[in-house]
Formats: sequence, structure tokens, C-alpha cells
Amino acid sequence: MCNVDESVSLHFIHKTFTFENHKDKHALTVSVPEVLGSQYGMYVWPCAVVLAQYVWTMREKVQRKTVLELGAGVSLPGIVAAKCGAYVTLSDSAEIPLCLEHSRRCSELNELPGVPVVGLTWGEISPELRSLPPVDIILGSDVFYEPEDFEDVLVTISFLLRRNPSGQFWTTFQERSSDWTIETLLNKWNLQCTDVPLDIFHANKKHLAGSTLPGNHSIQMMIVKAQTMT
Repeated sequence: MCNVDESVSLHFIHKTFTFENHKDKHALTVSVPEVLGSQYGMYVWPCAVVLAQYVWTMREKVQRKTVLELGAGVSLPGIVAAKCGAYVTLSDSAEIPLCLEHSRRCSELNELPGVPVVGLTWGEISPELRSLPPVDIILGSDVFYEPEDFEDVLVTISFLLRRNPSGQFWTTFQERSSDWTIETLLNKWNLQCTDVPLDIFHANKKHLAGSTLPGNHSIQMMIVKAQTMT
């Protein structure tokens, strides 16, 4: 279960997530300082645990890859990727400096002080976005939260995948309404997606990584790529 470290400031609650290898005893533990009741990006959402589990399962694939996490917040998936040997950049809204600072705090807590943290506003082709190196894997947990943000997210993804057509966007999302869909937007921005069943990476359980967060939430995962020319 999530552990609370009572020795830290009362403003923070430290939670620990342990990702295990189902074939041997190898495991990875990540600590996250949460600030409950603050910005959305200051605590762990269920989708982040599921995405981090996928990154852990695919750790051989992410090793030595260039990885960018969008809307990182507490940065759980990005930290797991960095611990698995990826070259990670964390990002969150340029308009919310508290979230950017919290991403740095989470990295430092997990002995990753050199991980870059940049401010990126979805939908804006900013100098910060342009200055990023070509990205192999983009991570995004619960970035499809507000429907008005869906296209902005995909504009950013489309820009990054044009720079590296072999790149992939790994994303988890919670189904909050059957009326919400991104299929039309994917076609508009020349993108395609593949669903990833949670059971193939052992994420279809209530106590994932020692957390009760995923529970019965209707979380789904998909991989988005650039459309192939026919």
C-alpha cells in the first residue's frame, strides 16, 4: 500500500510505488511527494500508475531512448523511464510554474537531479518545443481530461512525430464519457492509434505497484503513431 513518511513537512505526503518483474525478483521503487488539494499535477492520478507500469514492462525498449513526458506533474512514468535508462525530459504547462517545480522536486527525490524540466503549453509551437531533440517515446497520462484540450494535445503530438516519424505516443486515459472521442482529431492530424489491453502488462488489478489507485476506474491505454503513407 502507499506509504506515508511522517518525517517530512506536513505539506507533503510521500507515497511509494514498487514495480515488480513477474519473471524474477527484480523491482523498482519510486517515491512521490504529493500535495493534496493543490494543482491537479501535484498528486498521483490512477492513469499515471498504469502508464508507469507499462514503461516498467517495456524497460528494455525505453533504455537509451529519448523520452518526453507531457503534463508530467509528479512525473511517475517519466521517473520510471529515467530509472530504466532512458534520456528523459519532463514537461508541464508553462503557465503553471508550481507544477514544473514539483516535477523537479520529484526527480531530485528519486536521485535524478539532472533530468531537464521544461514548460510546454499544449497546442503552441513554442521555442521550447522546437528546441527539443527528436523524441522516440512521448508519455502522457490522463492528458485527455478536458475535451477542449484534446486537439491541443494532438497538435503537440503531431509536431513531435513529424520530427521523428518512427516515434510513439504512449498514453493512458480514464473513460469519463462515452460521448468523448478523438478519432476525428487523430485523422485530422494524420495520426493513428492502437489500443493496448491492460492485462498484457499486468495492469488489470486493483493493487498495482502497491497502490489501490487504479481500482475499478475505467482506464484504457493506447499507442499513437504517425499515419503510414499508402
